[in-house]
Amino acid sequence: MKKHSSVTTDPFNLLTEEIVLVILDHLGDDALAKKSFSLVCKAFYAIEALHRRTLRPRRSDLMTRALKRYRFISEVDLSLCPRVEDRTLSHIASEIGSRLRSINLSKSMLFTHAGLSSLVGMCSGLVEIDLSNRTQLTDSAAAVIAEAKNLERLWLARCKMITDMGIGCVAVGCRKLRLVCLKWCLRVSDLGVGLIAMKCKELRSLDLSFIPITEKCLSPILQLEHLEDLVLEGCPGIDDDGLATLQHNCKSLKRLRAHLDTLYDVEALWNAGLDKDMLNMSHCQNLSHVGFSSLTNSAEYLQQLILAYGPGVTVDLAKCLHNFLKLQSVRLDGCSVTTSGIKTIGSWLSSLKEISLSKCLGVTDECLSFLVQAHKELRKLDITCCRKITSASIESITKSCTYLTSLRMESCSFVSKEAFVLIGQSCQFLEELDVTDNDIDDEGLKSISRCSKLLTLKLGICLSITDDGLMHVANGCSKLKELDLYRSCGVTDTGIAAIAHGCPALEMINIAYNDKITDTSLRLLSKCLMLRALEIRGCHSVSSVGISAIAIGCRQLMVLDIKKCVCINDDGMVPLAKFSQNLKQINLSYCSVTDVGLLALASINRLQNMTILHLAGLTPNGLAAALLAFQGLRKVKLHKSFKPLLAQSIFEYMEARGCMFHWRDKAFQASKKDVGFRVLNFDNSVVWSIDLLGKFQRVEEPCLRRCRVLKTTRPAVSSWARAPSGASVVIRPGSA
Repeated sequence: MKKHSSVTTDPFNLLTEEIVLVILDHLGDDALAKKSFSLVCKAFYAIEALHRRTLRPRRSDLMTRALKRYRFISEVDLSLCPRVEDRTLSHIASEIGSRLRSINLSKSMLFTHAGLSSLVGMCSGLVEIDLSNRTQLTDSAAAVIAEAKNLERLWLARCKMITDMGIGCVAVGCRKLRLVCLKWCLRVSDLGVGLIAMKCKELRSLDLSFIPITEKCLSPILQLEHLEDLVLEGCPGIDDDGLATLQHNCKSLKRLRAHLDTLYDVEALWNAGLDKDMLNMSHCQNLSHVGFSSLTNSAEYLQQLILAYGPGVTVDLAKCLHNFLKLQSVRLDGCSVTTSGIKTIGSWLSSLKEISLSKCLGVTDECLSFLVQAHKELRKLDITCCRKITSASIESITKSCTYLTSLRMESCSFVSKEAFVLIGQSCQFLEELDVTDNDIDDEGLKSISRCSKLLTLKLGICLSITDDGLMHVANGCSKLKELDLYRSCGVTDTGIAAIAHGCPALEMINIAYNDKITDTSLRLLSKCLMLRALEIRGCHSVSSVGISAIAIGCRQLMVLDIKKCVCINDDGMVPLAKFSQNLKQINLSYCSVTDVGLLALASINRLQNMTILHLAGLTPNGLAAALLAFQGLRKVKLHKSFKPLLAQSIFEYMEARGCMFHWRDKAFQASKKDVGFRVLNFDNSVVWSIDLLGKFQRVEEPCLRRCRVLKTTRPAVSSWARAPSGASVVIRPGSA
């Protein structure tokens, strides 16, 4: 019998390069998706390199290798690279040349005008440069920038050494500028601003915030025919007369942001035709209804009003907006309201889509019921901490506003359990529901499970809910992305199992301070592949086994809070270091992690924010080694007692890489079973004792001879004499 050879065809080979490029276009800015795409096959790997136009490395030393792979880069973002030297800029210029159109150096240091000169000289196509926060750049750098003849957008925020002379050079050389930001350029005055306005006639956007200018510079600014956006925040030299000049002369201006000291200032902007769709008067507590009426006379197109923490909402104030047909959103957070004032809002001619009454004093069942019955088209309602309302308000809301997509009602403590059943029966379009600190029970959750579009559900401090309620949620709300169960102690592993199975799209879950949650919950949650944030602080029954499962299964994890998870040690850190390469923020306070575990985490290049307070197994030498190993840290919270134990050179090195230290003097919060014990950390030939306040003290050998070992963390030792470097030993009080 004749055998036929089978030919295996790779289906990807059937796609033309043009089709593959179109697929890449649809991936947009999703870096992870593009990375996955490039790993499909060698052909895709090569095509992705040809397609990429933007490069944003985390370290400048990676640029050489990256530019060899990506040959058609036109935009370089170095904002994640705190150390960028002149040679790096020269290399970028030589490799990319005239293709380079944009470069961001807003958080980079060390480079000088020499590096900028190489960049500008070789990259004639540059249209955008961001040099914000380079406080040491001088007029020499500005003179170099002036050679970029095609430059259209320039940011110099906080370049405090640049003067009018440097700005004048830029104005003369860069005539095509459309956007200029001079925020906090303290040595720039009316002269420099005037030169920019006179020479750069194409300007659309100009930011002059917090620089010492006066109304003298407004005359040339007003000659800019295309200016649309002008920012004058923090410019005390611009007074009412200056704003009046803007009112009568700014024909092209669409948006003006200024420090508004008086009602006249705001009114002048309205009369100039600026931002008439939105009015923000938050924290203006002295505003009267007379002034408010004057302000809104010409605001017939007003759509959004913000009066948060402002004046009391009275009948007279509410009447000012009675005839505004286009008004859709009103935020009154923190205001004192009256029943008559709220009823007046209910009589407005407009049909409101959003109302926020969060923390408003004076909201009652009577006024809230009248309000929702009048505005039945509401989509978003916030009644957080409206503590006087009862189930009567919820009944009115559910009868009138059946198209609600967001309902926030945290800490409405007088609302009964039965009222939450009404929410699920009537408001089935809900996408967000916050019932934190309320008396909702499983029957309420059963009803709410009818809201199949629900994306966010907050059930923190809901002491009456159990696993049965979560099972209903899991069965009905399969699209759920965010779930908050903070201190909801009636929930166990069974409820979390239901959520993990029924809500595969889950991205964030908070199950903090629940002793009933164990590693079983974490193993089940590891099946939620989209999980990005996990908060399990205070879950004493969770160990490194559970964290390992999360690390292996949830590769998208970005935020992890395991504070006070005392059973989590170095064994959990190693899997995190290996599999959780997207982790950006972690809180390890009060855990049993030692130098070894912390050093393992240093391999996570994306880790930026870390809190490590009261780690009993952490030594000064171990901390120093870990800090030096981390590549991308931007913020570290440490106990104040570490500060004198670390070399000053370490702080200087870390700060030069863009890392900020936040020192805390918070006392150690010990549980009752830990009171009276002290922890010894063995660091080579030196032994450190950590008391309950988290303070370090060197222990001499005579004291150690009287110690009796009660518990060891890593590695196990039977006595202090056999403790190797890195061990932690718990001893009796008074022993050392």
